[in-house]
Amino acid sequence: MEILTVNSKDTLKFNPQLFGLWIGMASIVMLFGALTSAYIVKQGASNWFNIKVPSIFYISTGIIIVSSITLHFASVSYTKSLESIYKILLGATFILGLVFFVLQYKGWNMLFESGVDLKSNVAGSFFYLITGAHALHLFGGMGALVATIINAFVLRFGNDDKRKTRLEMLVHYWHFMGILWIYLLGFILFIK
Repeated sequence: MEILTVNSKDTLKFNPQLFGLWIGMASIVMLFGALTSAYIVKQGASNWFNIKVPSIFYISTGIIIVSSITLHFASVSYTKSLESIYKILLGATFILGLVFFVLQYKGWNMLFESGVDLKSNVAGSFFYLITGAHALHLFGGMGALVATIINAFVLRFGNDDKRKTRLEMLVHYWHFMGILWIYLLGFILFIK
């Protein structure tokens, strides 16, 4: 799907939904750009102590990558009218999204149990803030995924433009959230 396309009359056709999504994603980039910039600035504080990121966050990274792949192939299956594979892959993506959240929660608990809380260490506070903000944005994507799953199982299967647009927007957002997570984790691991 493209933001601008040329129709048969050689005029530009504008997709306002996809454009709105990209504007929203740009604002998310700005938010996390501000948070990571503040992270760099605050590293000079006297109460900054680098934290050891629990390895469970690496596993959650693998999970979000796999969920992005399953959603991509769900979209391909929808386009090819492979209804049962489409539904299975949507369900798999949903389960992987839930696993990602569970692993994030376990990772936060591991950090907290190791003495990293919101008050004692600025690095810990930033870690919770950045990863928590990402989780909230991904939660919004899970809401869209649930709506897509409900449509897949309740509505009659068909390859109409409205459903296709919504699915493609979900795929764009989900991939964006996966790439954002990889950036955030890499940033926290390597900017010391």
